[in-house]
Parts: sequence; structure tokens; C-alpha cells
Amino acid sequence: MDDGRDDFEVAFDTLFERSRCLATRMLGDRTLGEDIAAEALARTWLHWSRVHDLEHRRAWVLRVTTNLCLDQLRRRRPAVMALSSPDPTDAVALRLALAAALRKLPRRQREVVVLRHLADLSEAEVARVLGINPGTVGAHLHRGLASLRGRLGDHREELRYALEA
Repeated sequence: MDDGRDDFEVAFDTLFERSRCLATRMLGDRTLGEDIAAEALARTWLHWSRVHDLEHRRAWVLRVTTNLCLDQLRRRRPAVMALSSPDPTDAVALRLALAAALRKLPRRQREVVVLRHLADLSEAEVARVLGINPGTVGAHLHRGLASLRGRLGDHREELRYALEA
């Protein structure tokens, strides 16, 4: 029986790098991002017999990564995340505010915003990963971003930069 284990070795580097990039962006810490990516790929290996045939296995790995990052953010308070900024104090304050605002979003809105803007998936890919309608993705994205803008107030321009960076 072919369980695709050789295919895992071929896909590993690409999947790990995407996972590491997402985790690093979410957590603001490259070392922690690498740890989260390693855990995500270990979980992928355990489920590879069913994951390797998925059309969007990269999205599956990124969802696992996102969940692990959100777990990490819940465990550590305050969450310190870095952002390229001339003033590191402003960057830390913005990341703290963004992490706190993301935690306050309803679960589905948070998942959609993170997958769309931090994992850089298209709305169609987000819909497939979450198993929802693309129109529903748009609605959750609109509501989630509106809520983030309201919660971050004076940091609206930085929020736009943070989500597009």
C-alpha cells in the first residue's frame, strides 16, 4: 500500500518553509516559528496517509500551524510580536494590540483573517480549508476586519500595513 511517505520527503521543505513563515509572522519570533513549524510538520507526518492526497495539503498544514500559533498566543500573556518599524516600542505596542484584538474576534472571523492575511491564502483557499462557502469567507473577513479596525482605533494605518506585510 502506497501511503505517500516518499512524497512527504519531497514536499517537506516547501511545507516547512511556508509553515515557518506563517508562524514567525503570527508570533514575531523566528525561533518559536521554527518550533511551531516543526510541530505542524510532525503532525502532518502522522496524518500523511490521508493528507498527501488532499488537493490543498499546503492549506491543511497552514491551518495546523495557525491553530498551534493561536494556542501559543493564548498561553503567553502578553504576546510580544515584532513588526518592522523605525520605533521598536511602537511595533511591540501594535503587535500586542493586534494579538489582543485577534483573540477577541469570534473563532471563525479570527480563522478567516489569519488565513487570508497572515497565511496569504486566497478567499477560495480559505473557504476550502475551513469547509465553508466563499461568500461566507467574505462576510467573516469583512466583519473581522471591521472589528479589528474598531478595536485598534488610532492604529488603523499600521493594521493595514501589518496585514499586508
